[in-house]
Amino acid sequence: MAITEKAQIFMPPISLKAKAGSASGTLTVDPEVLKSGEKAMEGLRREFSDWLAEDIATLAKTFAVFAKAPTAENAGALFRAAHDLKGQATTFEYPLIARVAASLAKLMDGMQSWEAAPLPLVAAHVDAIHVIHRDRIKDISNRIALTLAEELEGRVLKTIAQASFKQP
Repeated sequence: MAITEKAQIFMPPISLKAKAGSASGTLTVDPEVLKSGEKAMEGLRREFSDWLAEDIATLAKTFAVFAKAPTAENAGALFRAAHDLKGQATTFEYPLIARVAASLAKLMDGMQSWEAAPLPLVAAHVDAIHVIHRDRIKDISNRIALTLAEELEGRVLKTIAQASFKQP
């Protein structure tokens, strides 16, 4: 069956220049507004570390609860804490924390038997996140942190392959 109708593509007008620029359409930014924005971002950057520390503390608390009582509910809370940290850490300029948290989330998501949870592997992820944050490792080329992240990811894959985990 042949399609006989033709599609029509249109581009909506870009009105940002008109709103932010001069009458000639060139974009001009008030230097004072720019300085104010930069100052506000600097203030937020200081708060980023506090927010990240709160997320890491939440991860540690949910792990402690899970270690004492490895139930589906506690495993879900640990997964959510790792998943949230995975999403936030890059924003907070800690890509290696995001990577380790993603590895932990993958492990927690793949588990079927909470009682057989590899607590030492989970603890290693939580500890690695603490160390990366404590040492303020933001550089993704940091050899030690990178090797640690790769090792944890490898162990997660091996654990998932060896255990009775659900298939994606």
